[in-house]
Amino acid sequence: MLTRKETMTSGGIDGYSNFTGDDDDYKDWYGIAGQSRDSGCLEQSNFKNAVEMLGGESDDVRIERFGHWAVGWIEEVYVRPGSKAYDIALDIEQRLEDYPVLNEDDYCDMEHEEADRIWADCYNVRERIEYVRENRSQFDFNDFADMLGCIRGKYFSGYSSELIG
Repeated sequence: MLTRKETMTSGGIDGYSNFTGDDDDYKDWYGIAGQSRDSGCLEQSNFKNAVEMLGGESDDVRIERFGHWAVGWIEEVYVRPGSKAYDIALDIEQRLEDYPVLNEDDYCDMEHEEADRIWADCYNVRERIEYVRENRSQFDFNDFADMLGCIRGKYFSGYSSELIG
């Protein structure tokens, strides 16, 4: 992970020359996680769980929020070097190097909620029937009522990652 100054100097978000904050106070803080308007479930889940693991915003943990012309908005988590939060951030970074998901249950829940939303909002009944027929192995309906609930868009009962992927 790069410090805020390194991220901005290396062309990161917008470039260090566009930074308007008080650089002296936060220039050496350590960036650990970020998300934007266009982030998927994995990035959103990891951001949320990293903030929780760090104990939320505090004197040692800052969430910087700002608008951006390309992605609408960005949030980034920074921690003060040498603090307890910094040690936790290093642990988070190591965990993410070993496996890209901080909390499997939360990630799966987010994926499932997104699949339910897409299924209800982006598919009509005819398209749902066609999807189920083409991907029959994804679905294991308990009974006819279960199948109807899915086809009518009340919930998605297939593989969430396949629908939103």
